[in-house]
Amino acid sequence: IPHPAPRDKKFAISRPLWYYGENLEKEASAVIRFVFLDLDDTLLDFHKAEAVALTRTFDRLGLPHTPEILARYSAINLRHWELLEEGRLTREQVLVGRFRQLFGELEVAADPEKAQACYEDYLSQGHWFIPGAPELLETLAPRYQLYLASNGTTVVQQGRIQSAGIAHYFQGIFLSQQIGADKPSPAFFDACFAQIPDFDRAQAILVGDSLTSDMRGGLAAGIRTCWFNPHHKPPRAGIPVNREIDALSQLPGVLAAL
Repeated sequence: IPHPAPRDKKFAISRPLWYYGENLEKEASAVIRFVFLDLDDTLLDFHKAEAVALTRTFDRLGLPHTPEILARYSAINLRHWELLEEGRLTREQVLVGRFRQLFGELEVAADPEKAQACYEDYLSQGHWFIPGAPELLETLAPRYQLYLASNGTTVVQQGRIQSAGIAHYFQGIFLSQQIGADKPSPAFFDACFAQIPDFDRAQAILVGDSLTSDMRGGLAAGIRTCWFNPHHKPPRAGIPVNREIDALSQLPGVLAAL
C-alpha cells in the first residue's frame, strides 16, 4: 500500500483512485444511501467504559487494578478479539480466556468465569460518547439510512445503546452475537444486507475505527469504507480504505462528496 498522503487537520484524507482498488471508480457516481456505523470507539468510548468496568470488577473480586494491570488486560483483550476475527477462537473462548490469561500472568487465584460475569454486568451500565458522536447522529439521520454494526456481546451492547439513547437514529441494529457471525466475516454483512429493503452495495459505506474488523469486513463485503482514525495509527498492508477521517465532524462532508 502506498504511503499515506500528508494529513490536513481540517479535511478528511483523500487519496487517488488507484489507491482504493479497481471498483471505486465504478462506484464513484453512486450516491451513498446506507451508512453502517460501528459502535465501540466510533460512537461510544469503549476504553473508558472498559477501565471503569474492570476497576469495579477487580474491586468486587478483591484484586489489584493498577494502570499497568488495566493496560495489560486491554492488550490481551484486543489480541483475543483479533483471534476471533481470524476464526481462531470462539466468542466464549475470548470472553473467559482473556481473564484466564491475565490472572495467570498475575499469579492470582481468581475465577475467570466469575470475573467475566461481573465485568459484563458493569460494562453494560452507562456510556461515554466519542466527541462529536451525538451531533453526528443528529446530522446524518435525516439524510441517510443509518445502521449499527457491532461485534460486541448482545446484552452489553443493548445496555450501552439504551443508556446512550441512540437506538432511534438507526433503521437497524446488527449485533454479531445475535446474527451468529462476526465482523469481518462476509456472513455477518450478508445477514445485515438481507434485512434491508432495496439494498445496493454500491450505495453503502461502513464507518469504523478497526482496520481488522471494520475496514477488512467492508472490503470483503464489497462496500466502501471510511476509517475513523483519531489516533493516527499507521495503515496495514492488505487492508485498503476508501476514506480516512480523524474527527467525526468530518464524516458528513465525506459522505456528501461521495
